[in-house]
Amino acid sequence: MDTQQQTSDPYTVKTGGALEPPTTLANRIRYLGPSVIVSGSIVGSGEIILTSSLGAAAGFVLLWWVVMSCWIKSLIQAELARYIIVSGDTYLRAINRFPGKLWGPKGKVGWPIWLGLIAFVPGVLGLGGIMGGAGQALSLLFPVIDSVWATFLIALLTVGILNFGGYQRFEKILLGLVMGFTVTTLVCAVTMQSTEYQISWADISSGFRFDLPLEYIALALAVYGYTGVNSGETAAYTYWCIEKGYPTFIGQKDSESSEDWLRRARGWIKVLQSDVWLTLIILTCATLPFYLLGAGVLNVLGKTPDGLETISMLSGMFTETLGTWALWVFGTGAFFILFSTTLSGIGAGARFIPDYLIELGFFPRANLKTRAAWIRGYISIMPIVGSMLYVGVQNPVLLVTIGGLVGALMLPIQSGGTLWLQRNNMDQRLTPHPFVRGAIWLIFLFQLVMAGLVIRYVVL
Repeated sequence: MDTQQQTSDPYTVKTGGALEPPTTLANRIRYLGPSVIVSGSIVGSGEIILTSSLGAAAGFVLLWWVVMSCWIKSLIQAELARYIIVSGDTYLRAINRFPGKLWGPKGKVGWPIWLGLIAFVPGVLGLGGIMGGAGQALSLLFPVIDSVWATFLIALLTVGILNFGGYQRFEKILLGLVMGFTVTTLVCAVTMQSTEYQISWADISSGFRFDLPLEYIALALAVYGYTGVNSGETAAYTYWCIEKGYPTFIGQKDSESSEDWLRRARGWIKVLQSDVWLTLIILTCATLPFYLLGAGVLNVLGKTPDGLETISMLSGMFTETLGTWALWVFGTGAFFILFSTTLSGIGAGARFIPDYLIELGFFPRANLKTRAAWIRGYISIMPIVGSMLYVGVQNPVLLVTIGGLVGALMLPIQSGGTLWLQRNNMDQRLTPHPFVRGAIWLIFLFQLVMAGLVIRYVVL
């Protein structure tokens, strides 16, 4: 049975909002945007902290791993979002459809709902690491401000921006933050070639021997879990697609033979796919330079970022290649990129929490007033919680690593769930090509192995 015929969600599909899809690439660009929001989270802690730290520790040997981490998850991002915009589900309502129910406070719910709630707590530690990194960046620029007080200041700025800015303003803020530092990092990586730290083709080729040294396995798994489109960002992307209006543009499905609905759905899926490609281009251009700078500069210097010195050590990637004046460039860019991750991460979490409460049965899905109240409450409280976590554990690398490892455990649920949802709850005329479905299966199996490694080498 079609999902839209089973339930109605005014948050997902607004009545009377159907819109003809753009037919040219130029017109599609006008409707892109969720990629910018999610890139504000993608291009952040995983890249500037974890990816650089992995390069500093391992050198070039794991370059292949970083490339794989960037690219392998974008297909799941696109295909899960395909299901969401066509079906009329939210992300959490979708995973609550999985077979296998457990008792909840108001009745039975799907086991992924409980698993997501359990993973929420260690996942929030990553937020503390991100905010702490932003605080250290601000302290690097203004040494008179202690990183703890800087982190609390960032919390207050986050509360203000998220409480007074809607989707459109949010999108514009993150676009400037993400693109500015991405360009700066690319320039720095290119400039490195004119210094003593220049990268040779032998260095690059050594990074594609597909070695995975066990001494770096924990950090490598965290990089895999947190770089590129991680599990939280894949879920968040579906909510940004909803708020952009893609499900509403497709409209309610009137009947199984509705050719107009089918045509609109196919057209907006193409827009969605263009948006995902934009995400992939942005994250690749941002991630690889950080790894190359970490491997080419910090590894040579024998520096591994850690604790209160994390951001100051990472600044060496810029100062060693551009000169001491680049400390301000790095500090400013690091602050912007980690602050943008804070904004997008908390903004996404604010969409999850009320949806969890809806699926657990605490209030009806049509109660948009209560949903909005929970969103406001979350974005007002969580920045303070994140800053307090950093006060307790003043080590951004450790905090973000924990978040990354938890994210790696959640990835096979999303890839396997995408296969199940598309097969059982989606109009089969809109499912992907069998080749794509085969690729999702391979990713699912790979992610199961990676989750097993996390449990084997880290949890046990």
